[in-house]
Amino acid sequence: MQEALTFKRSVSWGSSRQCYDRYEMPIYIVENGYGYDDQLVDGVINDDYRIDYMRKHIEEMKKAVEEGVDCRGYLSWGPIDILSSRAQMKKRYGFVYVNRDNDDLKDMKRIKKKSFEWYKNVISSNGEVL
Repeated sequence: MQEALTFKRSVSWGSSRQCYDRYEMPIYIVENGYGYDDQLVDGVINDDYRIDYMRKHIEEMKKAVEEGVDCRGYLSWGPIDILSSRAQMKKRYGFVYVNRDNDDLKDMKRIKKKSFEWYKNVISSNGEVL
């Protein structure tokens, strides 16, 4: 896996502060997530890589706010696994696993990933618990 591109480094013209200063408008982080070939093992999806990726982004967002950036919101990618733009299920982004693959709908059961509870705690603590 490649190293996560954090919020601050993802702005092509510099830091989040520079982005904010350039446009002088509030910033919303939208459709942030980590697509991966999640595997269901013994009924569990341990997606620590997704948690780590999102934690790093939120930490950088919090630093930006401390620097004076008016960042008003953070929205993750879709909450449940959906077909990608290439109509595939291999790369999954959600906090809820859908039991199906590209060729077989299986039972379509929804299973909460480890990241589900993590993100639930992030939301309920307003980002204090990462």
